[in-house]
Amino acid sequence: MAAFQVPGSRRRIRSAHVIAAGCALALCTTVAAPAAADGGTTTTKPTIVLVHGAFADASSWNGVVERLERRGYPVIAPANPLRGLYSDSAYIASVLESIKGPLVLVGHSYGGSLISSAAAGNPRVKSLVYVAALMPDVGENGMSLSARFPSELGTATKSVPYRAGGGLSGTDLYLKPDRLHQVFAADLPENTTRVLAVTQRPAATTAFSEKAKVAAWKHIPSWFLVAKQDKTINPDQERFEAKRAGSHTVEIDSSHVAMIAHPDAVTDLVLQAATAADSVRPGLADTGSRAETALTGIAAASLIAGAGAVLLGRRLRRPAP
Repeated sequence: MAAFQVPGSRRRIRSAHVIAAGCALALCTTVAAPAAADGGTTTTKPTIVLVHGAFADASSWNGVVERLERRGYPVIAPANPLRGLYSDSAYIASVLESIKGPLVLVGHSYGGSLISSAAAGNPRVKSLVYVAALMPDVGENGMSLSARFPSELGTATKSVPYRAGGGLSGTDLYLKPDRLHQVFAADLPENTTRVLAVTQRPAATTAFSEKAKVAAWKHIPSWFLVAKQDKTINPDQERFEAKRAGSHTVEIDSSHVAMIAHPDAVTDLVLQAATAADSVRPGLADTGSRAETALTGIAAASLIAGAGAVLLGRRLRRPAP
Protein backbone atom coordinates (compact mmCIF):
# COMPACT_ATOMS: atom_id res chain seq x y z
CA MET A 1 0.00 0.00 0.00
CA ALA A 2 1.42 3.36 -1.04
CA ALA A 3 2.29 5.75 1.74
CA PHE A 4 0.09 8.79 2.04
CA GLN A 5 2.05 11.89 0.97
CA VAL A 6 1.37 15.10 2.79
CA PRO A 7 1.93 18.07 0.45
CA GLY A 8 5.39 19.47 1.03
CA SER A 9 6.35 16.55 3.28
CA ARG A 10 9.63 15.90 1.48
CA ARG A 11 10.58 19.49 1.97
CA ARG A 12 9.68 19.20 5.63
CA ILE A 13 11.69 16.00 6.01
CA ARG A 14 14.72 17.68 4.45
CA SER A 15 14.23 20.59 6.85
CA ALA A 16 13.99 18.15 9.71
CA HIS A 17 17.27 16.55 8.72
CA VAL A 18 18.93 19.97 8.52
CA ILE A 19 17.59 20.88 11.96
CA ALA A 20 18.77 17.54 13.36
CA ALA A 21 22.22 18.01 11.86
CA GLY A 22 22.38 21.49 13.34
CA CYS A 23 21.44 20.11 16.74
CA ALA A 24 24.13 17.45 16.44
CA LEU A 25 26.73 20.09 15.55
CA ALA A 26 25.68 22.27 18.46
CA LEU A 27 25.77 19.35 20.86
CA CYS A 28 29.15 18.20 19.59
CA THR A 29 30.57 21.68 19.97
CA THR A 30 29.20 21.95 23.48
CA VAL A 31 30.74 18.62 24.48
CA ALA A 32 34.06 18.99 22.67
CA ALA A 33 34.86 22.62 23.53
CA PRO A 34 35.70 22.06 27.21
CA ALA A 35 37.98 19.14 26.28
CA ALA A 36 39.87 21.30 23.80
CA ALA A 37 40.20 24.10 26.34
CA ASP A 38 41.37 21.63 28.98
CA GLY A 39 43.81 19.69 26.86
CA GLY A 40 45.28 22.58 24.87
CA THR A 41 49.04 22.98 24.52
CA THR A 42 49.21 26.64 25.53
CA THR A 43 51.19 26.98 28.77
CA THR A 44 52.74 29.82 30.70
CA LYS A 45 56.49 30.02 30.31
CA PRO A 46 58.32 29.95 33.64
CA THR A 47 60.06 33.07 34.84
CA ILE A 48 63.84 32.65 34.85
CA VAL A 49 65.47 34.09 37.99
CA LEU A 50 69.22 34.66 37.57
CA VAL A 51 71.19 35.01 40.81
CA HIS A 52 74.77 36.29 40.56
CA GLY A 53 77.59 35.36 42.91
CA ALA A 54 80.39 37.07 44.80
CA PHE A 55 82.62 39.72 43.20
CA ALA A 56 79.98 40.31 40.50
CA ASP A 57 76.61 41.99 39.97
CA ALA A 58 73.45 41.34 37.97
CA SER A 59 75.00 42.77 34.78
CA SER A 60 77.09 39.61 34.56
CA TRP A 61 73.92 37.94 33.21
CA ASN A 62 73.35 40.47 30.41
CA GLY A 63 74.21 38.12 27.54
CA VAL A 64 72.02 35.35 28.96
CA VAL A 65 69.13 37.75 29.63
CA GLU A 66 69.14 38.94 26.01
CA ARG A 67 69.07 35.39 24.67
CA LEU A 68 66.32 34.20 26.99
CA GLU A 69 64.13 37.20 26.23
CA ARG A 70 64.52 36.55 22.50
CA ARG A 71 63.05 33.12 23.19
CA GLY A 72 60.06 34.69 24.90
CA TYR A 73 60.93 33.93 28.53
CA PRO A 74 60.28 36.45 31.30
CA VAL A 75 63.55 37.07 33.18
CA ILE A 76 64.62 38.79 36.38
CA ALA A 77 68.18 39.18 37.70
CA PRO A 78 67.92 40.52 41.26
CA ALA A 79 70.75 42.22 43.10
CA ASN A 80 72.32 39.74 45.51
CA PRO A 81 73.11 41.55 48.80
CA LEU A 82 76.24 39.37 49.42
CA ARG A 83 75.94 39.86 53.20
CA GLY A 84 75.48 36.27 54.37
CA LEU A 85 73.84 32.98 53.36
CA TYR A 86 70.86 33.34 55.72
CA SER A 87 69.94 36.94 55.00
CA ASP A 88 70.70 36.69 51.28
CA SER A 89 68.61 33.55 50.75
CA ALA A 90 65.73 35.13 52.70
CA TYR A 91 65.96 38.14 50.41
CA ILE A 92 65.91 36.00 47.24
CA ALA A 93 62.96 34.02 48.64
CA SER A 94 61.07 37.31 49.08
CA VAL A 95 61.81 38.21 45.45
CA LEU A 96 60.33 34.88 44.38
CA GLU A 97 57.15 35.65 46.31
CA SER A 98 56.65 38.75 44.16
CA ILE A 99 56.62 36.73 40.91
CA LYS A 100 53.54 34.91 39.65
CA GLY A 101 53.60 31.48 38.01
CA PRO A 102 56.27 28.78 37.67
CA LEU A 103 59.94 29.57 38.30
CA VAL A 104 63.34 28.34 37.18
CA LEU A 105 66.21 29.49 39.42
CA VAL A 106 69.74 29.87 38.09
CA GLY A 107 72.69 30.47 40.40
CA HIS A 108 76.28 31.31 39.56
CA SER A 109 79.07 30.66 42.07
CA TYR A 110 77.83 31.70 45.55
CA GLY A 111 74.42 32.25 43.95
CA GLY A 112 74.13 28.45 43.84
CA SER A 113 74.04 28.35 47.65
CA LEU A 114 71.24 30.90 47.63
CA ILE A 115 68.94 29.15 45.16
CA SER A 116 69.42 25.90 47.11
CA SER A 117 68.04 27.64 50.20
CA ALA A 118 65.55 30.10 48.69
CA ALA A 119 63.73 27.42 46.67
CA ALA A 120 63.04 25.19 49.68
CA GLY A 121 59.32 24.78 50.30
CA ASN A 122 58.31 26.77 47.21
CA PRO A 123 56.22 24.48 44.94
CA ARG A 124 56.40 26.97 42.05
CA VAL A 125 60.14 26.37 41.61
CA LYS A 126 60.28 23.70 38.90
CA SER A 127 64.01 23.54 38.12
CA LEU A 128 67.37 24.62 39.54
CA VAL A 129 70.38 25.47 37.36
CA TYR A 130 73.91 25.74 38.76
CA VAL A 131 76.58 27.53 36.73
CA ALA A 132 80.09 26.87 38.09
CA ALA A 133 78.39 27.10 41.44
CA LEU A 134 78.38 26.18 45.10
CA MET A 135 75.79 23.48 45.86
CA PRO A 136 76.10 22.73 49.59
CA ASP A 137 74.30 19.98 51.41
CA VAL A 138 72.74 20.57 54.83
CA GLY A 139 75.52 21.43 57.28
CA GLU A 140 78.00 22.42 54.56
CA ASN A 141 79.20 25.86 53.49
CA GLY A 142 81.50 27.34 50.89
CA MET A 143 84.51 27.10 53.18
CA SER A 144 84.04 23.39 54.00
CA LEU A 145 83.61 22.50 50.33
CA SER A 146 86.68 24.48 49.26
CA ALA A 147 88.70 22.76 52.01
CA ARG A 148 87.93 19.43 50.36
CA PHE A 149 88.55 20.78 46.84
CA PRO A 150 91.17 23.58 47.05
CA SER A 151 91.40 26.23 44.33
CA GLU A 152 93.44 29.37 43.69
CA LEU A 153 90.76 31.60 45.23
CA GLY A 154 92.31 31.42 48.69
CA THR A 155 95.45 33.24 47.52
CA ALA A 156 93.56 35.70 45.30
CA THR A 157 91.41 37.50 47.90
CA LYS A 158 92.01 40.27 50.39
CA SER A 159 90.01 41.02 53.55
CA VAL A 160 88.64 44.49 54.28
CA PRO A 161 86.73 45.31 57.51
CA TYR A 162 83.44 47.15 57.06
CA ARG A 163 80.96 48.98 59.28
CA ALA A 164 77.24 49.36 58.66
CA GLY A 165 74.34 51.13 60.33
CA GLY A 166 73.12 49.97 63.70
CA GLY A 167 76.58 49.11 64.89
CA LEU A 168 76.93 46.20 62.48
CA SER A 169 80.41 45.31 61.30
CA GLY A 170 82.14 42.48 59.54
CA THR A 171 84.73 41.56 56.95
CA ASP A 172 84.42 41.81 53.19
CA LEU A 173 86.36 39.71 50.71
CA TYR A 174 87.63 41.29 47.49
CA LEU A 175 89.50 39.73 44.61
CA LYS A 176 92.97 41.22 44.24
CA PRO A 177 92.91 43.27 41.03
CA ASP A 178 96.15 41.75 39.76
CA ARG A 179 94.77 38.22 40.22
CA LEU A 180 91.23 38.65 38.97
CA HIS A 181 92.02 37.94 35.32
CA GLN A 182 93.91 34.72 36.01
CA VAL A 183 91.67 33.29 38.73
CA PHE A 184 88.22 34.63 37.88
CA ALA A 185 87.97 35.33 34.15
CA ALA A 186 90.97 34.08 32.22
CA ASP A 187 89.05 33.73 28.94
CA LEU A 188 87.92 37.38 28.90
CA PRO A 189 90.01 40.24 27.45
CA GLU A 190 92.26 41.92 30.03
CA ASN A 191 90.67 45.32 29.45
CA THR A 192 87.32 43.74 30.42
CA THR A 193 88.73 42.14 33.57
CA ARG A 194 90.29 45.45 34.61
CA VAL A 195 86.79 46.95 34.63
CA LEU A 196 85.49 43.92 36.55
CA ALA A 197 88.21 44.42 39.16
CA VAL A 198 87.24 48.05 39.68
CA THR A 199 83.48 47.44 39.79
CA GLN A 200 83.46 44.16 41.74
CA ARG A 201 81.05 43.76 44.65
CA PRO A 202 82.66 42.18 47.70
CA ALA A 203 81.06 39.39 49.68
CA ALA A 204 80.99 39.27 53.47
CA THR A 205 82.83 36.29 54.94
CA THR A 206 79.49 35.09 56.36
CA ALA A 207 78.44 34.28 52.81
CA PHE A 208 80.90 31.40 52.91
CA SER A 209 80.94 30.53 56.62
CA GLU A 210 77.22 30.15 57.39
CA LYS A 211 76.12 26.52 57.01
CA ALA A 212 73.24 25.50 54.78
CA LYS A 213 70.07 24.56 56.67
CA VAL A 214 68.24 23.14 53.64
CA ALA A 215 69.15 21.71 50.23
CA ALA A 216 66.33 22.18 47.72
CA TRP A 217 68.22 20.23 45.04
CA LYS A 218 67.30 17.06 46.90
CA HIS A 219 63.67 17.56 45.88
CA ILE A 220 63.81 19.71 42.72
CA PRO A 221 65.34 18.61 39.36
CA SER A 222 68.70 20.28 38.74
CA TRP A 223 71.06 21.08 35.89
CA PHE A 224 74.77 21.84 36.32
CA LEU A 225 77.36 23.51 34.12
CA VAL A 226 80.94 22.53 35.01
CA ALA A 227 83.55 25.09 33.95
CA LYS A 228 86.60 22.95 33.19
CA GLN A 229 89.08 25.87 33.39
CA ASP A 230 87.63 27.31 36.62
CA LYS A 231 90.26 28.46 39.12
CA THR A 232 87.80 30.04 41.56
CA ILE A 233 85.85 26.85 42.31
CA ASN A 234 87.69 23.62 41.65
CA PRO A 235 86.05 21.81 38.67
CA ASP A 236 86.31 18.57 40.67
CA GLN A 237 84.14 20.18 43.34
CA GLU A 238 81.59 21.11 40.68
CA ARG A 239 81.60 17.54 39.36
CA PHE A 240 81.20 16.15 42.87
CA GLU A 241 78.25 18.42 43.61
CA ALA A 242 76.52 17.65 40.31
CA LYS A 243 76.98 13.89 40.68
CA ARG A 244 75.75 13.92 44.28
CA ALA A 245 72.60 15.79 43.27
CA GLY A 246 71.98 13.68 40.18
CA SER A 247 72.05 16.82 38.05
CA HIS A 248 71.83 16.91 34.27
CA THR A 249 75.44 17.96 33.66
CA VAL A 250 77.42 19.57 30.85
CA GLU A 251 81.10 20.51 30.87
CA ILE A 252 82.59 23.34 28.81
CA ASP A 253 86.04 24.91 28.46
CA SER A 254 85.40 28.05 30.46
CA SER A 255 86.71 30.17 33.29
CA HIS A 256 84.59 30.81 36.36
CA VAL A 257 82.43 33.43 34.61
CA ALA A 258 80.87 31.09 32.04
CA MET A 259 77.75 33.24 31.69
CA ILE A 260 79.91 36.15 30.43
CA ALA A 261 82.44 34.19 28.37
CA HIS A 262 80.01 31.59 26.97
CA PRO A 263 76.46 32.96 27.17
CA ASP A 264 75.17 30.63 24.43
CA ALA A 265 76.20 27.49 26.33
CA VAL A 266 74.73 28.80 29.59
CA THR A 267 71.51 29.84 27.85
CA ASP A 268 71.18 26.40 26.24
CA LEU A 269 71.39 24.72 29.64
CA VAL A 270 68.87 27.13 31.16
CA LEU A 271 66.50 26.44 28.26
CA GLN A 272 66.78 22.70 28.91
CA ALA A 273 65.65 23.27 32.48
CA ALA A 274 62.96 25.75 31.43
CA THR A 275 61.62 23.42 28.73
CA ALA A 276 61.42 20.60 31.25
CA ALA A 277 59.47 22.88 33.60
CA ASP A 278 57.31 24.13 30.71
CA SER A 279 56.36 20.62 29.54
CA VAL A 280 54.64 19.47 32.74
CA ARG A 281 51.32 18.59 31.19
CA PRO A 282 48.68 15.86 31.69
CA GLY A 283 50.04 12.36 31.08
CA LEU A 284 49.17 10.19 28.11
CA ALA A 285 46.54 8.27 30.05
CA ASP A 286 44.84 11.51 31.09
CA THR A 287 44.95 12.83 27.54
CA GLY A 288 43.43 9.57 26.31
CA SER A 289 40.58 9.69 28.82
CA ARG A 290 39.78 13.26 27.82
CA ALA A 291 39.73 12.33 24.13
CA GLU A 292 37.57 9.31 24.94
CA THR A 293 35.13 11.53 26.85
CA ALA A 294 34.94 13.95 23.93
CA LEU A 295 34.34 11.14 21.42
CA THR A 296 31.71 9.56 23.67
CA GLY A 297 29.94 12.91 23.87
CA ILE A 298 30.05 13.33 20.10
CA ALA A 299 28.68 9.82 19.53
CA ALA A 300 25.88 10.42 22.03
CA ALA A 301 25.01 13.72 20.40
CA SER A 302 24.89 12.07 16.98
CA LEU A 303 22.62 9.28 18.24
CA ILE A 304 20.26 11.75 19.88
CA ALA A 305 20.12 13.91 16.79
CA GLY A 306 19.66 10.86 14.53
CA ALA A 307 16.83 9.50 16.67
CA GLY A 308 15.15 12.88 16.58
CA ALA A 309 15.35 12.99 12.79
CA VAL A 310 13.81 9.51 12.45
CA LEU A 311 10.93 10.30 14.80
CA LEU A 312 10.22 13.58 13.05
CA GLY A 313 10.33 11.90 9.66
CA ARG A 314 7.86 9.24 10.79
CA ARG A 315 5.47 11.90 12.04
CA LEU A 316 5.57 13.76 8.77
CA ARG A 317 4.88 10.55 6.84
CA ARG A 318 2.00 9.48 9.16
CA PRO A 319 -1.34 9.53 7.29
CA ALA A 320 -3.70 12.28 8.22
CA PRO A 321 -6.67 11.09 10.30
